[in-house]
Amino acid sequence: MADHQYTLAALAELLAVKCVGDAEVVISGLATLANAGQGQLSFLANPKYQKALAATQAEAVIVAPDMVGIGPANCLVSDNPYLIYAKASQLFAEPSLQDAGIHPSAVISATASIDPSASVGANVTIADHVVVGAGTVVNAGCTIGKNTRLGEGCLLHANVSLYHDVSIGDRVIIHSSTVIGSDGFGFAPSPDREKGGWVKIAQLGGVVVGDDVEIGAGCTIDRGALDDTRIGDRVILDNQVQIAHNVELGENTGIAGCTAIAGSTKIGKNCTIAGGVGIVGHLTIADNVHITSFTLVTKSIAKAGAYSSGTPMQDSRTWRRNAVRFSQLDQMSKRLTDVEKKLD
Repeated sequence: MADHQYTLAALAELLAVKCVGDAEVVISGLATLANAGQGQLSFLANPKYQKALAATQAEAVIVAPDMVGIGPANCLVSDNPYLIYAKASQLFAEPSLQDAGIHPSAVISATASIDPSASVGANVTIADHVVVGAGTVVNAGCTIGKNTRLGEGCLLHANVSLYHDVSIGDRVIIHSSTVIGSDGFGFAPSPDREKGGWVKIAQLGGVVVGDDVEIGAGCTIDRGALDDTRIGDRVILDNQVQIAHNVELGENTGIAGCTAIAGSTKIGKNCTIAGGVGIVGHLTIADNVHITSFTLVTKSIAKAGAYSSGTPMQDSRTWRRNAVRFSQLDQMSKRLTDVEKKLD
């Protein structure tokens, strides 16, 4: 962690919460309830860890009002401890700022425009007519294609690839090995597949990413076939998420790891999509929809709410018996219908 120290009173002021206990105690880091010790701040967001709160050796804890007095005497009190923990974590994080300037090994087109306050790392390649905004950091090994624009205050971790005609907003974070602007999966079958194979459809659109977006490691966001693929403001993507061509993600939507969204699907604002979800193409998902892990979405969702599919884990023997029953459901339904007709 960065070498930061704060009094509890200073943290309370920075985080806009109430301070209880010794306001002058010095906090130098964050830790879990189980592992925290002298000089460290912890938090309780889940009531099931209340026993850990009572036993913690943390110097201070972030707690809800009804938890004051259960653990250490020194507290930061909030109705939303998890949110305050998130904000506190930023105070102790390693700074991402780097000295402005361009590393000698970077290869930059003469037509590119790099703000003097930007930082460009080793072995970066920047093509024609690229624009890199003020305060943006492009770390080692990144590749930025022709006509791509990066806004202000962005952070590209090592080995990010941005293809041509990509537009990135302000304060966007993109983690390593992510590719934005790759071709979507567009092919037309030849009448004689053995001779003609598949005919590639040129992907002529781009990708537009809004402001304050964070994109995890190893993600792929395909360019549009004709119109642009669009990622709204404040969207967050976990690692290894696949966004196909012409997908649109609404503002404030969050998507967990290993989810794949097929082409031309439109997802609304304030949605949460858990890990391992598959969403087929050309669907529309309403605002404020929550989709649970490993759900397969095959039709549009018109109303806000939580949606699930699949079956929970069972022991293998039970699962095999139930799998047989699944294949018999259609016959069972027909027999039940026949019985009902006879009873009428």
